[in-house]
Amino acid sequence: MTPPPAVARSSEADRVRRGTAYGLLAYGIWGIFPIYFDALKPAGAWEILAHRIVWTMLLCLAILAVRRDWAWMRTVARNRRLSLGLIAAALVIAANWVIYVFAVLSGHTYEAALGYFLNPLVTVALGVVILGEGLRPLQWLAVAVGAIAAIYLTLEGGHFPWIAISLALSFGTYGLLKKRLGVALDPWHSLFAETAVLTPVAALILILVAGAGDATYGASPGHTTLLTLAGIITAVPLLLFAAAAQRVPLVTIGLIQFMTPVMQLLVGVIVLHEHVSGRLWVGFGIVWIALLLLTIDSLQAARRARGIPPLDPAAA
Repeated sequence: MTPPPAVARSSEADRVRRGTAYGLLAYGIWGIFPIYFDALKPAGAWEILAHRIVWTMLLCLAILAVRRDWAWMRTVARNRRLSLGLIAAALVIAANWVIYVFAVLSGHTYEAALGYFLNPLVTVALGVVILGEGLRPLQWLAVAVGAIAAIYLTLEGGHFPWIAISLALSFGTYGLLKKRLGVALDPWHSLFAETAVLTPVAALILILVAGAGDATYGASPGHTTLLTLAGIITAVPLLLFAAAAQRVPLVTIGLIQFMTPVMQLLVGVIVLHEHVSGRLWVGFGIVWIALLLLTIDSLQAARRARGIPPLDPAAA
C-alpha cells in the first residue's frame, strides 16, 4: 500500500534531515583532524596511513564478528561492478589520506584547507554533470562565490597547489563512488571491503618502515595509544559520511563540505601556529560569504519541507 503523499514527504524530509546531521558530524570531525595527526609526530605519513588501514580493518572485523554479518560478502564477490567500485573507492581514499597527512606533518595545513575548499566545487560538479542533480538559485550563487574564492586563494598561494588539487579530486571522486555504492552496501560493509583491499598494502608499508628503522609504534605508551586509536578515528567519520551519502543528494554533500576547511584553517592558525597572510584571509572571507548563502538556502529549504512559506526579506 502506497503511503499518502504528505506522509511520504514527511518521511523523505526526515531522511534528508538525518543525512544532513550525519554529514555535519562527519565534516566536523574531519575539521579537527590536524590536531590528531600533528600529535602523531614523529610518525611519517606512510606509517600513519598503514596504521589507519590496519586498525580500521580490525575494528570492522570485530563489529562484523559480533553481528555475525558475513552473508553480504557473497553478493559482493558475485557482482563484478560492485567489486571494482569498492576497489576504486579504496584506492582514491588511500591517496587522499596519505596526501592529507603529509600536508599536516609538513606544516602545510593551509594547502589541505584549500583542497577542501575546492572539494565542494568538484563534488557539486560531479553531482550536476554525472548524476544530473540540480541546484537552487542560492546554491548556484554560493558555488560561484566559492569558485571565486578558490581561484583567488590559488593565485595568492604563489605556486601550483598540487596538494590542494589532489585532495579535492580524490575526495570528490570518493564521494561520487560512495553515492553509487551506498544503495547496494551497508556503511560497515563498504568500509570493511575498502580496508580489506588496502590491508596487504598497509602490511607491506609497515614492514618497509620497520626495515628502514623508521617505525615509531611502541616508542611511548601515549604515542602507541594514539596510533592504535587510528581505526576508530578513521572509521567514525567515514561511516557518518557513508550514511549521509545514502540519504542526501551529492550536491548537498558537496555544499556541507565547506565547514571542514574553515575548521582546518582555524586549527592550523590557532592551534598549530601556521602563518597565513592577510591577503589569504581575504580569500577565506569570500568563502564565508558562500557559507552564509548556503545557510540561508538550507533554512529556506527546511521551512519548505515543513510546509512553511520561505521568509520574504522585503517584508522584514
